[in-house]
Amino acid sequence: MTSGVLAARLVGRSAELDLLQAAITAAPSVALVEGEAGIGKSRLVRELLTVTSGRRVLIGQCEQLQEPLPLSPLLDAFRQAGPELGGPLNPVIGALAPLLPELAAHLPAPPPALSDPGADRHRVFRAAVALLEELGPLLLVLEDVHWADTVTFDFLAFLAAHLPPDLALVITARTETGRLPIREALARAPSGAAHVVGLRPLRPPEVAQLAGEILDAAPAPGFADRLYEKTGGIPFVVEEVLRTYLKGPGALSGRPEALDDLAVPTVLRDVILQRLLSLDDDAREIVQAAAVVGLVADDRLLAEVTGRDSAEIARALAGAQDVGLLQEDGFRHALARQVVYESAPAAWRRWLHLRTGRALESTGSSARLAHHYLRAGHHTEMVTHAEAAAETALAHGNDATAARFLLAALGADGVPQETRVRLAVKLGRAAVDGLAHAEALPIVARLLTTEQLPAAVRGELRFAYGRLLRQSGDTRAGHLEIERAVEDLAGAPALLGRALAVLAAPETVTDRHVREHLARCDEAAAAARRSGDRGVDLAVRITRAGLLLELGQPAGWPLVEDLLDGDDLRSSPRECARACLNWAQGALHAGRLDHAEALLATGRQVADQVEYLRIAVVLDLVTALVDYAAGRWDGLLDRARLMGATHATFGAASLDSRLLLGALLAAIGPAEEAADCFGEVITVAEQVGTAWPLISARTAMARLLLTLDDANGAADHARAAITQVRAKGNWVWGGEAVLCLVDAVGRTDEAEAVVVELAAGLAGTDAPRARSALLAAQAVLAPGDADRLLVAARGVAGDAGLTYDEARATERLGGLRCAHDDPRGGEDLETALRLYGALHATRDIARVCRAMRLHNVPIPYPWRGGRPALGHTLSAQEHRVALLAAAGRTNQEIATELFLSRRTVESHVSSALRKLGCTSRKDLTGILDR
Repeated sequence: MTSGVLAARLVGRSAELDLLQAAITAAPSVALVEGEAGIGKSRLVRELLTVTSGRRVLIGQCEQLQEPLPLSPLLDAFRQAGPELGGPLNPVIGALAPLLPELAAHLPAPPPALSDPGADRHRVFRAAVALLEELGPLLLVLEDVHWADTVTFDFLAFLAAHLPPDLALVITARTETGRLPIREALARAPSGAAHVVGLRPLRPPEVAQLAGEILDAAPAPGFADRLYEKTGGIPFVVEEVLRTYLKGPGALSGRPEALDDLAVPTVLRDVILQRLLSLDDDAREIVQAAAVVGLVADDRLLAEVTGRDSAEIARALAGAQDVGLLQEDGFRHALARQVVYESAPAAWRRWLHLRTGRALESTGSSARLAHHYLRAGHHTEMVTHAEAAAETALAHGNDATAARFLLAALGADGVPQETRVRLAVKLGRAAVDGLAHAEALPIVARLLTTEQLPAAVRGELRFAYGRLLRQSGDTRAGHLEIERAVEDLAGAPALLGRALAVLAAPETVTDRHVREHLARCDEAAAAARRSGDRGVDLAVRITRAGLLLELGQPAGWPLVEDLLDGDDLRSSPRECARACLNWAQGALHAGRLDHAEALLATGRQVADQVEYLRIAVVLDLVTALVDYAAGRWDGLLDRARLMGATHATFGAASLDSRLLLGALLAAIGPAEEAADCFGEVITVAEQVGTAWPLISARTAMARLLLTLDDANGAADHARAAITQVRAKGNWVWGGEAVLCLVDAVGRTDEAEAVVVELAAGLAGTDAPRARSALLAAQAVLAPGDADRLLVAARGVAGDAGLTYDEARATERLGGLRCAHDDPRGGEDLETALRLYGALHATRDIARVCRAMRLHNVPIPYPWRGGRPALGHTLSAQEHRVALLAAAGRTNQEIATELFLSRRTVESHVSSALRKLGCTSRKDLTGILDR
């Protein structure tokens, strides 16, 4: 090939090309081509197209905009299919007509508009899939999907689950932008997991091959190695550096040192600037205008923006293409566009943005217009279009994008007070679901403290602020703000009803008795009636059902059934998904796992249907908590750790994640890490005033301290938890705390009084978890009736599917019977051992084994109930040492056999005993296989 021209032959990608070709041959299929900027993703796809035949090919390109356009790459691809559309089409395809006006003549008439934005978006998704099916057999290529908006990601997840039979989908995306939101959806698509083609940097021999292709000669010794060091093996940078190299004086020598003479402090920037400076002034200005307009070089728009005629535009773009700045349809790379953009003087850029905004007024999207007016410094126009873009995003259910637009608008200079307040109210609504809490909170707070607002506006803004605080985890502050908002919302019954409904939720705040929550719920119902708003009435009924479930009141279940069977909830899928999630949490807290699992399944199904992605993270968390209660612990520890990292900035969910992790570690070990988890939850929950995780963490800490023989510490935490339960007035949450206190202090007046209080608080409730704990506590206080009470406690837990609670009740019963020489005790302890073994509850297994040795009960050996997950507690070396110690070897014998020092063996034995909750080497026998 001619020197200086990009390599004609694809280098170092034969395996990836074969994989990609095999993927599209086996339609329906999805292939994801991943790699960093400049790695050759588009180059690989172009090579694929040269060897593909028998399929229609459509290509859509994502643009790097400040706010990406919804479904932009898909619509871009569909526009190419206009001349090929013919014959009768599925009527649902008409939903695309408003989005593709240039194809409207080829499409069915649009169906009637839907009032629910989520349903409308779902219909658009169905229409797009139907059109893809009509166009088959089809190869659809969507380039640079890392720049796509969340609606496009949602559609791709939907498409992965509904692939037309003759569709092969190829997606290219950068990896340095983080994990793609659709990766998991692509992994579990019904048609099979997506084929992921990951592109890595070229290795030194491949860089040498690429250099040889470009130089039309084998590089001199050491040249390729130096080139690899300088470029990191990224093909695009290799090519551009070699372009620069070939124009320099060192090209004739071929020496590796010639590469060092290139002025490339940041390689790509300097190469691009050099290419830009090689153009004449007029061409350079046009290319800079192209960088302002976007990634794709639009000749018509450039002519309007710059005032140049079409011939000048064509010459400038052709010159830029000749020097490698552009390819046929625009900038070769986003970095190229960025460098060219930044090379333009700031005043020139602002003028170009203004001209672009003016040129796009009649045809451009609000998102694009807002971007250009912001960069132009015309904040009035920017705010207008940003607000419009936010409204469009909200209509499509894209709350996160809406929040970003509103944040940008509120950050503009010179926004009138009335507009700021209106934008802030919208931001408060959008940010709760859009997860823009951190950015929205200070803006809303500043407006509340600095502006003189009408009461109704102040109330709505304060309500939004309170919800943001709650969502970010500061539940007490959020509750107080919403209480203050109630005073200003008297004249707005619809908003008042919603605010009161939020205040009726009991689990999110301390220092409020359930009587107050019930009263707030009644007030909310009255406000809903005054408003005549069915949506508010629905929200209040959902809240009442959830409140009754948290209180363990059987009357809550008929309300849930009526709502699930009714049209109001079915017609509001997002509301339905949230309701099912909240009800599932209430059912879980009471111990009704059967209802919790059914509600989670319904909530997840509805959320998936409307692509309600935000709720998925909480659904996963509550599912994990149900799995914990039900004894489905395989892989749960890893899930808990992953969720802990995912939820780190997700408000109250982060506390529940840490609580779950601590609960697992308390059973599996090490105990110190479990205590750290509980301590962290207690500290944060007390600071922010959130009730449920505080009570649960105190209780879990008390139980952990009991296993560590710290009765005084356990009693203190149990008392603190009971104090919170008493203040809340919901004894459904207090069963385990009372049992912990009774275990810690024994048969005392304090214990008897609190057990009586618990029994009274549980009267008439449907709360298996607390009921089982109550029976166990009564057994401690009534030795003569203990056997019957513990049998009942075990039965309640077992019938409810509370596996871990059942194991503990069985262990108690076995210990009691063994103490009375009842032969059934040994059977009970063995049953408990097997239950704990199935959970891999290492510390519990050790405790039961100690009890079995104490009562001379044979321990099944080797242990066949499932070995504990030692990988989570012991290192490989500790495990080997512990096995030998369990076999009776001395430290010196172990040291000799494993070629370790005696001091190291002593350290490993001590660590293993501590992690497994054992007090002596004999305790290891029931836990470890030989």
